[in-house]
Amino acid sequence: MIRKATPSDLNQIHRLTQACASAMIKQGIYQWNEHYPTKSRFQKDIELQELYVLEIDLTIQGIIVLTSIMDDEYIPVQWLTKNENNLYIHRLAVHPDVWGKGYAQQLMTYAETFAKNNKYQSIRLDTFSQNKRNQQFYKTRGYKKLSDIYFPKQSQHPFYCYELIV
Repeated sequence: MIRKATPSDLNQIHRLTQACASAMIKQGIYQWNEHYPTKSRFQKDIELQELYVLEIDLTIQGIIVLTSIMDDEYIPVQWLTKNENNLYIHRLAVHPDVWGKGYAQQLMTYAETFAKNNKYQSIRLDTFSQNKRNQQFYKTRGYKKLSDIYFPKQSQHPFYCYELIV
């Protein structure tokens, strides 16, 4: 079941993303660290009602943030559509214990359906340049790779921006 996150989910969400960060680091992917994502970031996501969880048997196995707010880092990107009525995806994560079970696909299908039902013109996101699996994931779903952006507190490597016209 996918539902909006509540304040009582915060600790479980934070543990899930810490497990993801550790698992990615073991694979040589230094995407998440002590600076991102933070518990306070998730708290804000919950307050804004933008954080959704995939819950299976009362355990949160995945998360996704759906927002209409464009981050400043995205301003210089040459997007496929105008900067009006776009859905942005952030912090997509699935617990490493259940990687490969299709849960990220379920979360993305939910996001894409949400975008269509709410008449967004496109979905925009970024993924780490060193995370080849994520790049293939978005390409397979029809997202077009655009510009690079940087998050210096996360990595010296770029993040690739993607867009899907809905």
